[in-house]
Amino acid sequence: MNPLPTPDPVVGPDPDVVLAGVDARLAAHDAEQAELFPGPPTGRQPVHTLYLPADRVHAGIVSEVGAVALAAFDEHLPDPAALQRVFRGAQVSGDSGGGDLVAPADAPAIHALVRAKLEVEPVEDLRIDFEDGFTQRDVPPGRRDRDEDGHVDRVLAEVITRWSGRSSSPPFWGVRFGSLDPATRRRGVLTFTRVVAGLAAAPDRDALLAGFRPTLPKVTSVDQVRAMVGICRDLEAACSLPERALRFEIQIETPQSICAPDGSALVARLIHAADGRCIGVHYGTYDYSAACGIAAEYQAMDHPAADHAKAVMQVAAAGTGVALSDGSTNRLPVGDAEAVRAGWRLHARLIDRSLRRGFYQGWDLHPAQLVSRYVATYAFYRRSVPAACARIAAYLGTGPDAGYLDEPATARALADFCVRALDCGAVTADEITTRAGVDRADLAALTRPGTDHEESR
Repeated sequence: MNPLPTPDPVVGPDPDVVLAGVDARLAAHDAEQAELFPGPPTGRQPVHTLYLPADRVHAGIVSEVGAVALAAFDEHLPDPAALQRVFRGAQVSGDSGGGDLVAPADAPAIHALVRAKLEVEPVEDLRIDFEDGFTQRDVPPGRRDRDEDGHVDRVLAEVITRWSGRSSSPPFWGVRFGSLDPATRRRGVLTFTRVVAGLAAAPDRDALLAGFRPTLPKVTSVDQVRAMVGICRDLEAACSLPERALRFEIQIETPQSICAPDGSALVARLIHAADGRCIGVHYGTYDYSAACGIAAEYQAMDHPAADHAKAVMQVAAAGTGVALSDGSTNRLPVGDAEAVRAGWRLHARLIDRSLRRGFYQGWDLHPAQLVSRYVATYAFYRRSVPAACARIAAYLGTGPDAGYLDEPATARALADFCVRALDCGAVTADEITTRAGVDRADLAALTRPGTDHEESR
């Protein structure tokens, strides 16, 4: 039997030449994508922002807030059993894993960790408010400028410049000033300018600016964001600050910031108009709900209108390096024992709901809300850390099969989850190392695309 003839080799274009042509055609696109979508946010993200009116802020405010929260914790949650009982059923019904927020077996650890958090670092991010919360009701209109200037100067002198290097200072802080709408523009710019000038003159300005997060509220247009970028540039030049020392948050409080007149998702354009200066986009529960015509009784973080806005925010921010923050609930844990506990359960349920949906930060309005903030946050992470660590170990080949076929993107998400849990104090480094066989540096490396772990698979 004669062998089949060997076919002649196929002669075609040189693949290297074809690839070079593709690279040339996509060079501009590749550069644009890299600039617009640098990747997920880097660095620690606070789990909350505590919002306080400027006239209530003083040098000992963080310690005072922590003491109030700790007193409420000790009164209503004296032991792990009480904590598990109070937060029973606070998890989101209908979601996978629904049930008790705090598992009985985890209650002792959560009780100890939350109490320690309230003692050592009760506030992760403080927002000193010169906007809606700063009412000046008792100040005659003709004296309000002088009054606000006085509070800015007092906050700078008594509070901010005393924080640097102190363990009692929050890792992150900022001011919320008047919006750039015509009615509030002048006062807002004056306040922001005065704050930045004061910071620039401080001996330890670099340390203070490292955690500085000013909030631009009630944004309605791309032009307002561009104007804010211009303000930052002007102040950096005038105050001899490094380029891009000033970054800011955009607060999404108006339907116009979600949906432009042409029907497009304006929030995406807001983020990119910030020229890389946008730290995060924060949902404003009550202004947004009111602008949508929702009755006050039904304005809430879990209203369908809120979910729609936040879903658009989430897609717009993905891959841009901009973080997300949910809003607040104005149902406060105050009053008699049952009212406090009911307020905690509602707050915890909303926090757990936000965390499951990828919003790892939210706003708090009262010191007692710090209790439910940390209980819900720690419970969320501690429920899933064992499985996340097992999957990381399996992915890296340092542990047995976990029953999942995880790809690099999922491995990055698992590592990011564990890093967040470590950053906020929900778990200890020893717990992660014991379960996953890696330390924090390994996890941080795994969160970055193109790591050795990915290339080896």
